[in-house]
Amino acid sequence: MFRRTFWFTAGAAAGVWATSKVNRKLKALTPESLAAQAADKAVEAGHRLKDFALDVRAGMVQREAELGDALGLEAAPDDARALPPQRYAAAIDQSKPSYHTTNSPSSHGNSYNRNEDH
Repeated sequence: MFRRTFWFTAGAAAGVWATSKVNRKLKALTPESLAAQAADKAVEAGHRLKDFALDVRAGMVQREAELGDALGLEAAPDDARALPPQRYAAAIDQSKPSYHTTNSPSSHGNSYNRNEDH
């Protein structure tokens, strides 16, 4: 009697365990879960790439300093390597002609329809 009860209980427990394991695996394979996993891996890869780039940059600065010392060059101040200020006045020049001509389709009252090209 106890033997049958033991095996019945063991079978029921194994069934519950297998069912829960299968349900967890199915939930892990849903499109939303796969998308979240891919996004997490992409973010992780981005962080590793950023760390690598920072390590490379630090190595470059260190090697540049070593070469500067070996060649007897003075270290350039940080502001010497900075970009020059932008000149906004040259970028906003109103004397240039407009790219819109009177022969454009919109000037005849017809709007351009992309579907006509296909």
